[in-house]
Amino acid sequence: MHVKIFTDGAARGNPGNGASGFDIYEGSMLKKSFVKYNGICTNNFAEYTAIILALKWCRKNLKHDDEIEIVSDSLLVISQITGKFKVKSPSIVPLIEEVARLRSYFKSIRFSHVNRTNSGVANVDRKLNLFLDKKMNEQDQK
Repeated sequence: MHVKIFTDGAARGNPGNGASGFDIYEGSMLKKSFVKYNGICTNNFAEYTAIILALKWCRKNLKHDDEIEIVSDSLLVISQITGKFKVKSPSIVPLIEEVARLRSYFKSIRFSHVNRTNSGVANVDRKLNLFLDKKMNEQDQK
């Protein structure tokens, strides 16, 4: 089976209130959509967390030999995961180690960078923004 996963992370203020999310597709069918509030975090933390959450879902729900493609609009994160860029921030090291640990469970994982206008990433971004709008409104009413 081949699955395509669109991920995104957002932090309002960077650091600021952040969220991570993903959409997992098998062909044109949406299998799973997920958004999680991260509290105060950086955008990079939110981007990595989205990938980690997606890989954790895959580990529980997919087989070792399923083909996985993870798509993100974060050039930095994809380049760090694929080894093109070095990780300079000590706070990112545990996140990249977690990605490495989770990806080792699968025979085939491809990481792709796309422009933020990519429809799959833009859809996750829209969900994150709606989620954060709701979260901020709830906090303002307290």
